[in-house]
Amino acid sequence: MFRLIDHDQEVPTNRCIWVNGPVIVGAGPSGLATAACLREQNVPFVVLERADCIASLWQKRTYDRLKLHLPKQFCQLPKMSFPESFPEYPTKRQFIDYLESYASRFEINPKFNECVQTARFDETSGLWRVKTVSGGESTRTEVEYICRWLVVATGENAERVMPEIEGLSEFTGEVIHACDYKSGEKFAGKKVLVVGCGNSGMEVSLDLANHLAKPSMVVRSSVHVMPREIMGKSTFELAMKMLRWFPLWLVDKILLVFSWFVLGNIERYGLKRPEMGPMELKSAKGKTPVLDIGALEKIRSGKIDVVPGVKRFNGNRVELVNGEQLDVDAVVLATGYRSNVPYWLQVRKQNKFKI
Repeated sequence: MFRLIDHDQEVPTNRCIWVNGPVIVGAGPSGLATAACLREQNVPFVVLERADCIASLWQKRTYDRLKLHLPKQFCQLPKMSFPESFPEYPTKRQFIDYLESYASRFEINPKFNECVQTARFDETSGLWRVKTVSGGESTRTEVEYICRWLVVATGENAERVMPEIEGLSEFTGEVIHACDYKSGEKFAGKKVLVVGCGNSGMEVSLDLANHLAKPSMVVRSSVHVMPREIMGKSTFELAMKMLRWFPLWLVDKILLVFSWFVLGNIERYGLKRPEMGPMELKSAKGKTPVLDIGALEKIRSGKIDVVPGVKRFNGNRVELVNGEQLDVDAVVLATGYRSNVPYWLQVRKQNKFKI
């Protein structure tokens, strides 16, 4: 009924495949790291990836100017450091090269273009049943993998979040999500509305300003903007070191004092801070602070406008919640991402599986 396979064997079509080890869903950094650790222990595995490459988020859905926001020592995967020649904050291309070298070193060969449709735990057999689909309509291939262990490594950014805004579908200009934004070059001289003020929204706005566009950044809610570095040290690194000795609330107080000295009072520019501290907010709600890499200076100089929430679109005009109306040529939706795991992972609520 089943056929045994190792990680590098070809899989037949429309078959049930027994995997003598874990099935890893996702060939991003987490999936690669898991596979490398299993390889070190001589444990067979299969990596399933819906795209045609590793780290598809980095390769296909990020803008050109992107760099790691944290120092490389906090982003390297197990058992292989970044090359010493790489800068402290590697570029998008350097990070992709590192991941490809990592996969090659540990002989990780994902099954590309295999999209997981369902994964459920069969309580009778004590096994996971993972169904995938690959190919187009005319060459559709279905495979069911049977395994004892399932590793979900698809991350939190598998699917873009598209907001529902009145009139947006009738907007006469270009509308793209941040995952499709590459460079501000083609927007030079244009009025661009950036919806969202997270790390992506801030950096897209900065890139647009650097390419002589006229960005207006929508800030609907409070946001923690932190300097990327404090006194020459990574803010993240300082926070991690302080958390070894001080309670979280005190670390937040210290970080906010440092941020005030470095950035000044950001609320005067329409960026209101949350009542909860940056580290507490990340821990409680998963909301990541924005690390400033130059956008705040553009806001101060007026090259990036900060505007309140959007009420509706009307043709090529947008009405804000304060009644102000703007003429805009294009819209970039920096409205974030979400996990797609709830759509395909079938787990009974009374069972407690780690995801």
